[in-house]
Amino acid sequence: MSSEETVKSSNFIKKIIDKDNEDGLYSNKVHTRFPPEPNGYLHIGHAKSICLNFGLAEEYRGKCNLRFDDTNPLKESVEYVESIKKDVSWLGYDWGEKAFFASDYFPKFYEYAVQLVKQGDAYVCDLNGEQIREYRGTLKEPGRESPYRDRSVEENLELLERMRKGEFGTGEKVLRAKIDMASPNLNMRDPVIYRIAHAKHHRTENEWCIYPMYDFAHGLEDSIEGVTHSICTLEFEDHRPLYDWFLDKLGVFHPRQIEFARLNLTYTVLSKRKLIKLVEERFVSGWDDPRMPTIAGLKRRGFTPESIRSFADMIGVSKSNSTVDFAQLEYALREDLNKRAQRVMVVQDPVKLIITDYPEGKVEWLTAENNPENEEDGSREIPFSREVYIERDDFMEDPPRKYFRLAPGKEMRLKHAYYVKCVDYKKDANGNITEIHCTHDPASRGGWTDDGRKVKGTAHWVSAPHAVDAELRLYDHLFTKENPNETEEEGDFTDNINPDSLTVLKNCKAEPSLADVKPYLNYQFLRKGYYTSDPDSEPGKPVFNRTVSLKDSWAKKK
Repeated sequence: MSSEETVKSSNFIKKIIDKDNEDGLYSNKVHTRFPPEPNGYLHIGHAKSICLNFGLAEEYRGKCNLRFDDTNPLKESVEYVESIKKDVSWLGYDWGEKAFFASDYFPKFYEYAVQLVKQGDAYVCDLNGEQIREYRGTLKEPGRESPYRDRSVEENLELLERMRKGEFGTGEKVLRAKIDMASPNLNMRDPVIYRIAHAKHHRTENEWCIYPMYDFAHGLEDSIEGVTHSICTLEFEDHRPLYDWFLDKLGVFHPRQIEFARLNLTYTVLSKRKLIKLVEERFVSGWDDPRMPTIAGLKRRGFTPESIRSFADMIGVSKSNSTVDFAQLEYALREDLNKRAQRVMVVQDPVKLIITDYPEGKVEWLTAENNPENEEDGSREIPFSREVYIERDDFMEDPPRKYFRLAPGKEMRLKHAYYVKCVDYKKDANGNITEIHCTHDPASRGGWTDDGRKVKGTAHWVSAPHAVDAELRLYDHLFTKENPNETEEEGDFTDNINPDSLTVLKNCKAEPSLADVKPYLNYQFLRKGYYTSDPDSEPGKPVFNRTVSLKDSWAKKK
């Protein structure tokens, strides 16, 4: 099944935009944004949002801003900002002349806060965080008003300015919106607008010691930038009344907030807090570990931007939470790699095969097609000699019926080369096969004969004198459970870590064309799967990550 034949999920967001355009709302303009907080690396869930927001802007010939919601200096850094830029660009999207930052609007946010205070819609509160939660109430019980709720406008303005000047300690006071402590929506029960944090910001440094909360900054950023459709994940649905309240109270341009279901994947965690724990507690080697669902990790694993965009298009957007099978992401990758990946030969568990009737010292250069799915990829020349390596499991001393590979007296085809027939073999003291002796059919050069003889078994191989030692890293799911977030009582999601998520094979034998590979090149190792060259590769010492197997479990389910 090709990606073009895949039934795409309906995009309800486009229906909303189309209706807005029909009504002439926003003067038929479409302006979206992707607003990550720079407190970690982006993951596959963010990729879905990136593809959605930038894709809508492209389709409607509008704009999409890359905006950093950098309102929390305690968790944010330049490293995360740069990684986000790199990931968005790698996915193939352009954010225009500049990236936007919430910190650019700090002076304007403060002006809006002062305006709310003057209007009687905000007040300075001395309750600490625990007390604010206690006063907030529950879903069944209304909240209680803060004893500081009825401060005068003049007192609130004075206290807010003193907060701004740094006269109070972290957490000593907050600025809260004055809405409704009996609201059935807990987000409307006098939410905090500003908090004190004496911390150096990665852009504004020590200019500010009070910082706006996300719910306050979010809508104002959209408004300032002229965003028309603010597309958020579903958990922000209950925050939309607050989004609207701030914009209406301040009388500023009012975008439309639309919510969609976030991505959930089997065998994966996408909580940024959990991903940070995996990195900081060294369950993985870093943010770009190929087992991580981060964009950096997927890139290092061998995923392509095209495959991720195709996956996002396949799963579409909806209003209902669901979990996508990780195999569907792999399906999108196979569909892409099948068209672009060069076919090469790498022997993972080598055993030497000696062709006894082939001249010693002779080297032939045989033609091998690079990709049968794409004729434009052409071909390459590979060396063949008297001694080659084959996979150890391509030979059996005592094979079962219908075994079509090599065995005593049996014949097998070497891909692109010759038919060979086993005439002898050697074993060590432990019974392990050390050498396989064969004869070859000179008339079968290229792997075919004119006499109509058919050999069912075909094996990949590498010329022994020309072989390059390669390291292969075989990755599996990082977690053993489909939903690793579900743990036993008092357990932790890391209890579900897969101890076999990484297997390293050293001294594999690769054809010489792979000796000096550049990083992030995709290959199909014949009969073994798709691999990509890792940045750890050195000249003459290539390292490859297994991207995905050849077997497609998701397509079979369909």
